[in-house]
Amino acid sequence: MVSEWHRQGERVALVPTMGALHDGHLSLIRQAKEHAAHVVVSVFVNPTQFAPGEDYERYPRTLETDMEKCRSEGVSLVFAPDRNEMYGSDDEERPHYLSVRISGMNRHLCGASRPGHFEGVLQVVNKLFNIVRPDVAVFGQKDIQQWFIIRQMAEEFEHPVEILMGPTRRESDGLAKSSRNVYLSPDQRRKAPMLFASLKRVSDTLREQILKQDADSGEIPVPGTLLSGEKQRFAENGFKLDYFSIVGTPDLQPVDVIVPGRLYVIAAAAWLGNTRLIDNVLLNTRKE
Repeated sequence: MVSEWHRQGERVALVPTMGALHDGHLSLIRQAKEHAAHVVVSVFVNPTQFAPGEDYERYPRTLETDMEKCRSEGVSLVFAPDRNEMYGSDDEERPHYLSVRISGMNRHLCGASRPGHFEGVLQVVNKLFNIVRPDVAVFGQKDIQQWFIIRQMAEEFEHPVEILMGPTRRESDGLAKSSRNVYLSPDQRRKAPMLFASLKRVSDTLREQILKQDADSGEIPVPGTLLSGEKQRFAENGFKLDYFSIVGTPDLQPVDVIVPGRLYVIAAAAWLGNTRLIDNVLLNTRKE
């Protein structure tokens, strides 16, 4: 089917997912439909991106519901392989033989606390690109480090695919939509929006400093108290902070000064009980 679309010169978009589809995924599908005649959604809980002790076994799997949502959105094809189909082995101890090495871009943020995670992500995405051969692929901003690493992989491996970013979809109180939000208790769900509120405060503070300072005057230092105050607020409310960082793009390395004219990511990850929450905001200091 996909090969026939390619032969007919019709554009194909890919939206890779691990299933348990929510409004965030559906927004990526709608964005993909704007760029291609056919949208392929993959549903695969990829074992190679989970470290021992992570939630691979309990990750929500709702394939029938996912299929219904895809049908409602006009998806042309749902690709839902099993583990053996993707990796050619059911051996739990050795699910694959080759992996992709990443230099630098996975050294901080989620890559620092989840060793091997992004290698597993690239392994499966590389396979999906080779299977589907999409003209465009859409990934969400919530997984911002993943987006930059996949874009770099596509460029270096010369995949002829355009990598698009879909904006983070949020609940009415600001919490980023995530399949893992179902793990939160009612009290944790009430506290969870603090993550986005904190990122927004830091972003707004830096924007104010940028506006006050002449853009030609050079670097703008990030006040040491800016992040430390937010970290203290997390601790007081029962969060176990993984990281709260400002990184430059596209290399994703931490910065302590802002250089006008560049794009930065303010990102955070924190545990709330047994649930790991991640979120980010973009700080664009470029002149429009």
